[in-house]
Amino acid sequence: MTIENILLTGSLLLVAAVVLGRSSYRTGLPLLLVFLLVGMAFGTDGLGIQFSDMHTTQTIGMAALCVILFSGGMGTRVSAIKPVLLPGLMLSTAGVVLTAFLTGLFIWWLSGMEWTNIHFAFLPSLLLAATMSSTDSASVFGILGSQKVGLRHNLRPMLELESGSNDPMAYMLTILLVEAIMIPGDLSSGMIALQLLMQFGIGGIFGIVGGFGAIRLMRFYTRLGRNSDKGEDPGQTTAMLSILLIGAVFFIYSSTVLLDGNGYLAVYLAGITIGNSRVGYLRGITKMMDGLTWLAQIVVFLMLGLLVNPHEMLSVAVVSILIGVFLILIGRPVSVFLSLLPVRKVNFRSKLFVSWVGLRGAVPIIFATYPVVAGVPGSSQIFNIVFFVTLLSLSLQGTTVISVARRLRLADMPQSDPDEFGVELADELPTSLHTITLKEEDLSDGATLGQMRLSPGSLVMMIRRGKKYIVPNGSRKLYPGDTLLVIREDENYAEV
Repeated sequence: MTIENILLTGSLLLVAAVVLGRSSYRTGLPLLLVFLLVGMAFGTDGLGIQFSDMHTTQTIGMAALCVILFSGGMGTRVSAIKPVLLPGLMLSTAGVVLTAFLTGLFIWWLSGMEWTNIHFAFLPSLLLAATMSSTDSASVFGILGSQKVGLRHNLRPMLELESGSNDPMAYMLTILLVEAIMIPGDLSSGMIALQLLMQFGIGGIFGIVGGFGAIRLMRFYTRLGRNSDKGEDPGQTTAMLSILLIGAVFFIYSSTVLLDGNGYLAVYLAGITIGNSRVGYLRGITKMMDGLTWLAQIVVFLMLGLLVNPHEMLSVAVVSILIGVFLILIGRPVSVFLSLLPVRKVNFRSKLFVSWVGLRGAVPIIFATYPVVAGVPGSSQIFNIVFFVTLLSLSLQGTTVISVARRLRLADMPQSDPDEFGVELADELPTSLHTITLKEEDLSDGATLGQMRLSPGSLVMMIRRGKKYIVPNGSRKLYPGDTLLVIREDENYAEV
């Protein structure tokens, strides 16, 4: 195939994925599922595009996952996750281990049945479960955002923290089990403990140190531009800083892995460090990273859709459905309730919802390529089962997230995004934009803007009523449902 044919095919796939992905906002289908189905439609059993390179898939998937985790870290506000730090970390560590163990036991028991066509020993059963033990929240929040549904009891930041930090644990379990199967007898409990310590210790240190190092490098680059005779165009500065960050992401990942640390944990922590620091041009960089993240997700899901052969999945359809149903209805819920036992502030309904929102996405399928590349016996069956379970999870759980949230009385009005007003402030200004959606109780002191009680150092810049935007003044009458765009001084400056 010539390079022109590759570019032509790739462009058609991208355009088809984006256009068809738009339908997810009307149908409620997760975007990830749409992208997977588009890839499958163009693949071997569809239009006939031949793609079966697991090594390339793993490499591209690794690079894409680095970008996705880093971008997710940048969008994670430390102030938002502080109240849910303990439950989020319990879900991303103990929850992942319990999910893998319980589901692995079920797969091992299922393999012993005479009527099944899978025959995994104990370790391969755990390996299959480990690849599926992490969750993916991208499709969940895509559905919630498109339907304008928020979540009560700080559930959104808790799920964001879990989904961003549980991939490293699932990766560690997958790699350890692959090594235990391929090199039997060389892994003792002490060796496993040492590897875990090095993975998370080195990954954590390199992530935080690498994040602060990237911040210093960004500030150095910005100072160079200011000190030059001709200042760099702000748009070009934003683009160059974004490229610099991409280089930093892959440097942090590769250097961490070379020292036997967890590279995925490192890039996620680096993203949190940078995203919660005061750095110039951060808003523009964040938008560019968001676009790059969407491109990474689309490419990965299209590639995974091309890679699978649907007719091969039919041979494991029955056992895949059984494994998927166990994972969704027993494995995930039991692990959630057990891992959250020490956290009393998470109520029963919230635990039920967290149990249901354990969607599988690209990460389990990418992790399922590791046994194939390593030559683990039965790895092709592992890959097909993981792919089938992912499709089942996205189809069943992904289409019912909103209805479950409403049935459990956890749905709420979402917080409006200041970006929806189209107003931007320079990053170096000691101010920030916020939105307030008015309720009946907010207007108890009066129905005009002049009668509203705002915090010191705050000023209403604009009012949105439905699709209409209104310039504010003190006598402007307000109604429940109005959204106010508020500019607020930082606390340190408000006291001056």
